Amino acid sequence: MLKIPKNSPTRPRAWWLVAGLVLLAGCAENEMDKQPKIQRPYQVSSFFSDGRSARPLVAGTVARGQLRTDTAYYAGKSGEQFIDEIPRKVDASVLAFGRERFNIYCAPCHSRTGDGQGMIVKRGFSPPPSLHLERLRDAPAGHFYNVITNGYGAMYSYASRIPVDDRWAIVAYIRALQLSQNARIDDVPAEKRTELEAAAR
Repeated sequence: MLKIPKNSPTRPRAWWLVAGLVLLAGCAENEMDKQPKIQRPYQVSSFFSDGRSARPLVAGTVARGQLRTDTAYYAGKSGEQFIDEIPRKVDASVLAFGRERFNIYCAPCHSRTGDGQGMIVKRGFSPPPSLHLERLRDAPAGHFYNVITNGYGAMYSYASRIPVDDRWAIVAYIRALQLSQNARIDDVPAEKRTELEAAAR
């Protein structure tokens, strides 16, 4: 038997080595490393009568945090129709946040002004339509939410990148952009009109 002197500097390490060997021997003895398991996704299994290893979801199962009964908020629709009202409070902070998200995710193609001439377009990508076209100014808010969520034409879905609340903030900012490019003097409150008229002189 191996004897290690009491004052040897290797003595503490030797005990750890012995303990480790005992633990490894215990695992191999119980064959924990050889227990049956599914090696690949969707591998055929004889354990279940249908032969599948992956089990189907129980009918009516809803993942935690995925109960989405508010279709106006989560789908931008009421029945089959797109909604025109933004289903969250819109104030200056929401518009500022929407602008930030728009500039990150949308401006590369749509440009910061929404005219469809972003940097990616200038490098050869197909241009998206200007957000200031009459048909898009008249489109309901739910249309823009749906496009962000599901994609449209050459634009792919941003659902995995942009949370629901952020999508509505972007929609609010798109409305502000559209208004900024198509506003009339009559849209400006009377107390602000004089300031604008003075600045224009």
